[in-house]
Amino acid sequence: MAEINPEYLDLDADMSKRDMDQSPVFLLEKIKQEGRVWGDLCEQYGVKNPDPPWRVTLEATCDMLAENNCRTSDTGEAAQTAEAEKDTKVLDGIERRWEEDHLVKEHYANVPFPENQLLALAHTLIRRGLMDENELARKMKEVDQRLNMT
Repeated sequence: MAEINPEYLDLDADMSKRDMDQSPVFLLEKIKQEGRVWGDLCEQYGVKNPDPPWRVTLEATCDMLAENNCRTSDTGEAAQTAEAEKDTKVLDGIERRWEEDHLVKEHYANVPFPENQLLALAHTLIRRGLMDENELARKMKEVDQRLNMT
């Protein structure tokens, strides 16, 4: 039997105390209602790969947002001053995953995986100020225009 890590026993209690804004994001609610999932697109275009092409990028984005991957210094050492840490935009992997689980339950339960993971990550980034809702809408429009060029 696997050993229980006591640090994780109080994870729900600890995370619930944090001030995480899990209120709905208008753009993401619209995507949830009007968007198309990879399974439907595969069928429409005859694609056999069950994983969307953006899945690897999603996983890499989650990994890169983790605290240890975002911290750098001029000397390449992991340590930073307390002041510099305040300005570093990081998202602890355990915290992100916990928040993802709660956002999926609360907002994206009817969206299949991995689209629900993508929406939860966008939700987290927007609510934490790491991405702006309008910026995301602009980027989505750019991608749509590139994909639908004739």
